[in-house]
Amino acid sequence: MKPIPPFATLALLALAMRLSAADRPNVLFLAVDDLRPELGCYGQEHMRTPHLDALAKRSVLFERAYCNIPVCGASRSSLMTGIRGTRARFVGFDCHASKDAPGAIPLNGHFKAAGYTTISLGKIFHHPDDFAEGWSEPAWRPKAPMYARPENLAKAKANPGQRKYGPPFEEADVPDDFFGDGKLADEAVARLGQLAKGGKPFFLAVGFFKPHLPFVAPKRYWDLYPEATVKMPDNYYPPKNAPAGAVHASSELRAYADVPKQGVLPEGLARQLIRGYRAATSYTDAQIGRVLAELDALGLRENTVVILWGDHGWNLGEHTMWCKHCCFETSMRVPMIVSAPMSPGFKVGAKTAAIAEYIDIYPTLCDLAGLEKPRQLQGMSFAPVLADPSRPLRDAAIGRFGNGDTIRTATHRFTIYSDGSGGEAGRMLYDHGADPGENANIAGEAGGAGVAKELAARLREGMAKTEKFNP
Repeated sequence: MKPIPPFATLALLALAMRLSAADRPNVLFLAVDDLRPELGCYGQEHMRTPHLDALAKRSVLFERAYCNIPVCGASRSSLMTGIRGTRARFVGFDCHASKDAPGAIPLNGHFKAAGYTTISLGKIFHHPDDFAEGWSEPAWRPKAPMYARPENLAKAKANPGQRKYGPPFEEADVPDDFFGDGKLADEAVARLGQLAKGGKPFFLAVGFFKPHLPFVAPKRYWDLYPEATVKMPDNYYPPKNAPAGAVHASSELRAYADVPKQGVLPEGLARQLIRGYRAATSYTDAQIGRVLAELDALGLRENTVVILWGDHGWNLGEHTMWCKHCCFETSMRVPMIVSAPMSPGFKVGAKTAAIAEYIDIYPTLCDLAGLEKPRQLQGMSFAPVLADPSRPLRDAAIGRFGNGDTIRTATHRFTIYSDGSGGEAGRMLYDHGADPGENANIAGEAGGAGVAKELAARLREGMAKTEKFNP
C-alpha cells in the first residue's frame, strides 16, 4: 500500500493547528437504519433517491465501505467508539457500548469535550442512554405509531410474539410527518436553526429509522415502484457449496405477522417486501433532503462536514435471506457519503474505490475537526482520500458476525466459521471478479485453495490482535 502523501498529512496538520474551538467545522452525522447501497448514486437506476444522489454530487462517495459487525447495536457501538468487535464485545443488536467498552471515549463525548454542542436525534446508539454523558442534552426520539391502518395495529396487538409486530409492510395515504422519520426531520430542521445561532460548533447526529422493518411509508413513495416493475434477485437460492449455517433463516423477519415461520418465502410476498423496502428508502431520502435543504438555507454548508452512513447492509432475498446477520457482501457492504468542503483539496463529486471500515469514521472526523485522536482508536483516517480519491486506504476490511470472521480484499471475500471450541466448522471464498453475487464457494476448489490459505492467515492474525485489544 502507498503511504499517505506528505502534502496531505501536512495540510491536515495545518488545518488542525489553525482551528480554535469556535472555528472548528460543524458535523451533521446522518445515520440510516438498515440502508444498503441500493441508491441511485450507487448506480441503481431503479431507485428514486434524488436527495442522497444530490448529496453524493457534492461529496466523496465510498464504493467499498464495510461495517464491522452486521447487526444494529453492535455496529453502532463499534463505529461510535472506533473499536472492533470480538466474540465478547459488541455482539448483539441490543448491546451497550458503555457496558462492553466502559473505558472508551465515545465519538460524541470526544467532540463535546472539545467544545462542541452534541445533539442526538433519532437512533444513533441502539439505546438512547448509551454513553449519555457524551450528549449536551438527553437523546431525543420521535413518538409515532408503527402503522397507520387500524387493521395492522390490530394485527400487531394480536401477534403472540414477544415484540408484538404487525405486518412487515404497509402502504398508507398519510402525510410524511405521520410516521417517525417525518417527525424526526421536523425536529432536525428546528434544531439546525437553533444551533446556527448558538455560537459554538455543533455535532448534530440524526438517526433515521427507515428502511428498517416494518416497511411502512406513505403511499406516494410506494407509487414510485409499480408492482409490475419489481423483480426477484437473480440468486434466490443458496450459494453452491456454502457451509452449514452460512445462510440464515431470516429470523428477524419471521417475527412479523403474515410471514411464514420457516421455509423460502413465496415470490408474491418476496416482491412486496422488496417494493416496501424501496418505498421506505425513498421516504427516508425525502426526509434527509429536508434536513440538507435547511443546512443550505442557513448558509452552513461550507463549514459543515456531512457524513451519511447506514449501520450495515441488508439482504433483499439474495440467497433466500432477508435482513442482515451474515458474512456475505450484502450484509457487510454499506453506503458512505462524505462532504467536507473545508478539507484541503476536497474533491467534490468524486467516487473512491478505497476500502474503508466503519471504525475509520471516528479518526477521520477527528482529523477534519482538528482534534487529537484517542489512543483507543483502531481505525485509519480516510481524510487524505477526500483530497485524492484514487489513493488506497487499507488492503482489506475485516468484520465478523456470530461464529464467522470475514475479510474482504479488492478481489475476494473469505470467511472462516468456528465450531465454538477453537476449531474450524467451515469456510467460504468468493472471487468477486468472476462471481460478484457470491453464488459459488470456491474455498475447497483447486483454483481457490491458495487464495484461501493466504487470506485465512491474514484473517486469523487480524482477529487475534482484535481479541487481545483491551480499550
